[in-house]
Amino acid sequence: MAIEDYIKDLLYRYDCVIIPNFGGFVTNKISAQIHKDSNTFYPPTKQIGFNVNLIHNDGLLANYIASSENISFDQASSKIKDTVSRWNKLVKTSSLDIKNIGSFSLSDKNQLIFNPTNKINYLKSSFGLTPTESTVVVRPVQKVIPIVAAKESQRKVPLFVKYAATAAVLFSLSYVSWTGYENKQEQLNFAKNQKKLEEKIQTATFVIENPLQTIELNVNKEVPKSFHVIAGAFQFVENAHKKVNQLNSKGFNATILGTNKWGLTQVAYASFHKKSDAFQSLADIRKIDSKDAWLLVKKFE
Repeated sequence: MAIEDYIKDLLYRYDCVIIPNFGGFVTNKISAQIHKDSNTFYPPTKQIGFNVNLIHNDGLLANYIASSENISFDQASSKIKDTVSRWNKLVKTSSLDIKNIGSFSLSDKNQLIFNPTNKINYLKSSFGLTPTESTVVVRPVQKVIPIVAAKESQRKVPLFVKYAATAAVLFSLSYVSWTGYENKQEQLNFAKNQKKLEEKIQTATFVIENPLQTIELNVNKEVPKSFHVIAGAFQFVENAHKKVNQLNSKGFNATILGTNKWGLTQVAYASFHKKSDAFQSLADIRKIDSKDAWLLVKKFE
């Protein structure tokens, strides 16, 4: 299976797929849209972008190829390297078309221009959904019928109804006045009792026999290390542990930092408090072990 087919599979599962020494495809979720001019509804989708600066091998693509074809990680990396070399030669002379992903071309300033495909929706939740065109719905205009005011003689209220309404209002006002008076008296009594209680509390004396001695604890809070020399990022946790054991056997103090935002487990050669120490270690590691090592600044809370 070709490299572009593996990239297609990974774009359904991850938000970023890096092709070492070429660049990274980054996806961005877009909500459903309605185009008013064509009355067409477009379902939610994943928009594909390209970042030429994402060239470090995070191990995702190579690990996926190795597990799919039952080959070693080095053989998978070599296959990616050959494909990237072919792509770089082709894009210098003509347009580079990557099946189901998009096309590349060079600008006047010798920069890569990426044109993503719009034929495939890489958002799994929208699988099977296609754009739908709707006909225009014309609603009829409803006529407003004016309300004619009744004659004054028809709205005349009998005299005894007016007297009954006046009596009801006076009764309600007297009830409200009496209720307000009762509430006021209850508030005054509550305030008086509360004041007496506060005076008793202020005059009370509490005596504690044989009080406990005060104990002072000195706690030294360890400051986390923020600068990490990265050896790689792995899709499978067991591969990350293998890498840690391999580096520790070489004399490094390798550790697992955890997972990044793409779900990959990161392995560090070493971690440092100072940036200068981290840069020095990075330079030494690139000389003696791996040129693909890189520096990660990550502050733990």
